[in-house]
Amino acid sequence: MPLWSVEADGGVVVASYTNPPRNYFTAQGTSELAELIRSWRSPEVRAIVLTGGVPDRFITHYSVEELLMLAENRELLERLGPGAFRGYHELLRGLRDLPVPVVAAMSGDTMGGGFELSLSCDIRIAARGDHRFGLPEATLGILPGGSGTQRLSRLIGAGRAVDFMMRGRICRPDEALELGLVHELADDAAARARVVASELARLSATALAQIKRAVYQGSEIHLEGGLEVEADAFLRTIETDEAVETMRAYVALPLDDRRDWLEGRTALLYARP
Repeated sequence: MPLWSVEADGGVVVASYTNPPRNYFTAQGTSELAELIRSWRSPEVRAIVLTGGVPDRFITHYSVEELLMLAENRELLERLGPGAFRGYHELLRGLRDLPVPVVAAMSGDTMGGGFELSLSCDIRIAARGDHRFGLPEATLGILPGGSGTQRLSRLIGAGRAVDFMMRGRICRPDEALELGLVHELADDAAARARVVASELARLSATALAQIKRAVYQGSEIHLEGGLEVEADAFLRTIETDEAVETMRAYVALPLDDRRDWLEGRTALLYARP
């Protein structure tokens, strides 16, 4: 049985992961997600929502049972070396590099590999409630090996990330918001994520894709190189017919109406439920 189920409406794809009872991530789940990511490179896809299909679970963490099987196979580990883990890195890099917004609806517990997956999404919306988020791998004698050490340090800074991971911290929704691990909280994370994704799907696909490219590529190189990426990305947006027509519509407005027009275009994106 597939672990991921997918529905699409108006360019918004909602993918739910269901592996009861605890919604642990598995090799099957990662393989299915890799296939989905390839299929999402399509003009018909304008925004993506990832969520959990088990109540109070997003992706709780990667299956420790599977990790233990790997740990016990010393011969295989010696043969594969660091390459044993590149597949998961490539999976999350492929998710991050999709040219459309990806919203994580963290509908419950999100730790370990599940939290690393959420860090590879553009926007994270967490459910209020008795949920846990974090990277507790150090408590098992390992470290976050699915890109967590790199993604978290880039998100909240090396100092805070080292403290967070060395102590195996697990936090609740309010603390996750305060730390900047998630962008907002909602009573129903999946419903809120659908609203945000639908609003994003109405905006320029070129502009959103180039924003992602400029931010992610630019953050990995020096400032001057990042500015070059930004300049090229800006050129790719401003030369589109959509940008020209939208800017024409804006400048045709009376000056007193322009602020309300801009606010109206993004109101739902930032309305707190």
